[in-house]
Amino acid sequence: MEKINVGLIGCGRISDLHVPGYLDRKDAGIYAVCDTDRELARTRQKAWKAEKCFFDYRDLLTDPRVDAVEILSPQPLHEEMTLHAAAAGKHIALQKPMTISLDSADRMLEKVRESGVVFRVSDNYLFYPPIVLAKKMIAQGEIGTPTNLRIKMIAGGSGGWDIPASAWEWRTREKNEGRGFQVFDHGHHLWATAWYLLGDIERVTGWIDSLDGIVDSPAVIMWKYKAGVQYGMCEYAFARDMPIPSRYYANDEWIEITGTKGLLLINRCTGNINGGPVLNHFDGSKWIPYGDLESDWSSGFRGATDNFIRAIRGETEPLLSGEQGREILRTTLAILKSSRERREVYVDEMDQRFPGRFTRQKIRAEKRKSAGKKRFTIPGFGVKDARYAPQARELTEGLANRFNPELAGDWECVIGLHLLPQGDVPETTWVLSIGNGKFSIAETALPEKTDMTLKTPAGTWASLLLGKRAFETAFLTGKLKIAGKAEQGLKLKGILKL
Repeated sequence: MEKINVGLIGCGRISDLHVPGYLDRKDAGIYAVCDTDRELARTRQKAWKAEKCFFDYRDLLTDPRVDAVEILSPQPLHEEMTLHAAAAGKHIALQKPMTISLDSADRMLEKVRESGVVFRVSDNYLFYPPIVLAKKMIAQGEIGTPTNLRIKMIAGGSGGWDIPASAWEWRTREKNEGRGFQVFDHGHHLWATAWYLLGDIERVTGWIDSLDGIVDSPAVIMWKYKAGVQYGMCEYAFARDMPIPSRYYANDEWIEITGTKGLLLINRCTGNINGGPVLNHFDGSKWIPYGDLESDWSSGFRGATDNFIRAIRGETEPLLSGEQGREILRTTLAILKSSRERREVYVDEMDQRFPGRFTRQKIRAEKRKSAGKKRFTIPGFGVKDARYAPQARELTEGLANRFNPELAGDWECVIGLHLLPQGDVPETTWVLSIGNGKFSIAETALPEKTDMTLKTPAGTWASLLLGKRAFETAFLTGKLKIAGKAEQGLKLKGILKL
């Protein structure tokens, strides 16, 4: 196709963010608009220079010149509109959340698969430049292995756009049906971002409250990822008497991702509460600012539009795909269930006919697996390590073979090692030096200044290097004394594989 003609179904407030991505394109454009508010539809048609104006989306779908649609209606209408659009052979970009139930999502997915059209659930956060760069940096190992993700979302009582009363009216209906417009509606952005950055979520727990009986905030949501030891938390706050500086909705978010060797801080999303660089990287010694990134919230919408058009042309995969959109919906519904039932909820149980039984079996299986493992003990209690003293010199000289330059990075450190005499083994002193990705060790007098000095009997030191005793045990029992920057010891353990 030479140019993709797009029909916009729903001309409310959110359409102001979806349209700009089409205005400067030559390969796609807004061909038609549709809204049940006739005056609004005509106003939008004129502003966006659309050729056609409709008041019933079914009429728009019969136009053969419409290649694709952006569905920007309230989520209770998503299933009906998607089924009709797919039947008409129109490619579909659907406003988040995908729909209101998993059964509804499954009917939609079945229909779009049958029709063969491109179907995506739109979420601008997955194309917001600071979040995109953060994902890339995580993948490149800039912060090591990610372990924690934390999101803060704050909404105010004023600021930003004027929201039409009609928008609040349908959102209030949603709240009365158990789908709050913070955790369910806006929450899609946050759960999608958590998924995008670190992967699938295994289980969730949530507390959802309200200050006014309408807004479902404050709330605290926590989750565990499926892959490895990784956790997330989201805190909602409702500052009803505080204006929020924003060009868009009266809310803002900031996101922190912590890894084993650094962290990333995204300072703002929707609003402008936090000034300065939008993305900061702490590498273990200093903050590295990324202040030249595009950080206007609308940039994510433009990226999402580009993804949709390129997906139609077969140049990329849609993000979110229908299946991915369903997974985010499943996570959201698990969070609501957790708060409602006051318990931890496995995301997988949302697809089970008997979720209670599934969860009980899941927990029992995990307990059996845990019980089957060797009980955790700290090596070293009761160890008589004097017998290892004769090995202390050889083991110390062999530390260079344990050195891991990748973990050391640009770390520079001078460590003194004072081995006390034990049995027939005499007292010795050593200096360990790390710098420029290299390691050296020498038996010499201790310098006046070191970053850290370790003092321990020779046999205890040898037992540590042999894995017979844990550093923690030696320290707690007084066998190992540390002077200086004791926190360097943890890094040293990793670098020397101790």
